[in-house]
Amino acid sequence: MILTVTPNAALDVTYGVDNLRPNTSHRVGTAHRRAGGKGVNVPRVLAARAGRRPPRPRAVHGPGARGRATRFTSVMFDASTLPYEQNLKATQEITDHCRAHGVWVEGEPGEVGGKDGAHAPGVRTDPAEARDFVASTGVDALAVAVGSSHAMTTRDAVLDFALIAELRASVDVPLVLHGSSGVADADLAHAVEAGMTKVNVSTHLNKEFTRAARTHLDAHPETVDPRTYVGPARDAVAGEVAHLLKVLHGGLG
Repeated sequence: MILTVTPNAALDVTYGVDNLRPNTSHRVGTAHRRAGGKGVNVPRVLAARAGRRPPRPRAVHGPGARGRATRFTSVMFDASTLPYEQNLKATQEITDHCRAHGVWVEGEPGEVGGKDGAHAPGVRTDPAEARDFVASTGVDALAVAVGSSHAMTTRDAVLDFALIAELRASVDVPLVLHGSSGVADADLAHAVEAGMTKVNVSTHLNKEFTRAARTHLDAHPETVDPRTYVGPARDAVAGEVAHLLKVLHGGLG
């Protein structure tokens, strides 16, 4: 199980399930935001299982990725707002290009809610389409639409667990859950049991960072040095990441 965390407005922190220490990189965060990214995609565990050295967390996100892809060791390529055949063609081209340079690719056949007007309850990835997408493009992982939505600030998304299980049985690459900030702990654990391998969390951790920073500033209104509140805010994020890792590994009791 991989938990990918990207508090976009605050810092970039990546945790591997085999290492609870944060691996922070200003260069990754800067380059990724410049690329218009939503999350750093880290195929650490997948590479380890295959006996390869895990790639460093490097990613670029979006349909304009080709020119930047080989600067990274992993790519989240999202052309899901295009018509399906165009998405298929674009993803296949970027995957072929990346494979030639040893770059790991995550693709997305069905649009996840919360961007470009997509409405999460009505957006789902079709299992037959997912199977065709993986076979045609050769992607290493598949981001699927199963009821979550990007940038949710409440944790009440309703996931389709039966669909997750069906998708898991339909493709032979890891499934990725985007929009996980809107999913409650119990449902995150259930999603993993149903077949999810990689879980992306951003907004939820941004909230934790902001909450801790505001708490400090409310208690110390005279504060002008950001180092005095960024530290507690980062600690809050680290604590929540540790909690989420336990949840994803069956730590709900």
